[in-house]
Amino acid sequence: MSLAYPRRQRQLENLVKKLGLSLEAPIKWDLLDMALTHPTASESANYEQLEFVGDAVVRLVAAVVLWDNFYDCSVGDFAAIRSVLVSDRILAQLARSYGLELYLLVAGSATTDQVGQESRFADSFEAVLGALYLSTNNLDLIRPWLDPHFKELAAEIRLDPARLNYKAALQEWTQAQYKVLPEYRVVEIQQAQHNEDRFSAEVWLHAKKLGQGKGRSIKAAEQAAAKVAFLALPHQQ
Repeated sequence: MSLAYPRRQRQLENLVKKLGLSLEAPIKWDLLDMALTHPTASESANYEQLEFVGDAVVRLVAAVVLWDNFYDCSVGDFAAIRSVLVSDRILAQLARSYGLELYLLVAGSATTDQVGQESRFADSFEAVLGALYLSTNNLDLIRPWLDPHFKELAAEIRLDPARLNYKAALQEWTQAQYKVLPEYRVVEIQQAQHNEDRFSAEVWLHAKKLGQGKGRSIKAAEQAAAKVAFLALPHQQ
């Protein structure tokens, strides 16, 4: 069933063609329309709930791709690589590759909010996955075009599983192994010069220090500590 607005229908059909899908596919166009509607454009019919579904879908697709193509990886490696594949950075990158910004309905201050752009693109991308999944209640409309992206990215990331986000990779690993999150302890370095690292961070798990690092910001220091900890984990030996 098509939308009541022909112009919007044509827009969504154009996106579906970009995804390599047939217009004869059983797509629920109303859901796809919602998936590309930011909360600023509609308080009730927006992508928030579909994003919730899509978050689970993208993690499942990433897991299946890893299982099918990298069966020799450990559980820790799976978690580390998946953390990168499902990150906002990668999802926003994929969203841009399909020109999702051309179809996303945004209003108000969000139209000029460059800071939140990556998050919006990632959220809408997940919502699109949610809409396609709910159209068929399976991954048939998703895997044909998303699998190749994830397979290529996973092969690159495998050379350095945490190259984009060591904190996320370490968190994935600790959750998979121990069902807990690592703890970060950050202190400001006294008498640090202007061009020197200002913060020192330690990352702990079960009363054991896993790594330590420095950075010019708290976030950078935590990433440095997470990198030391992640590369020292047993599955990296």
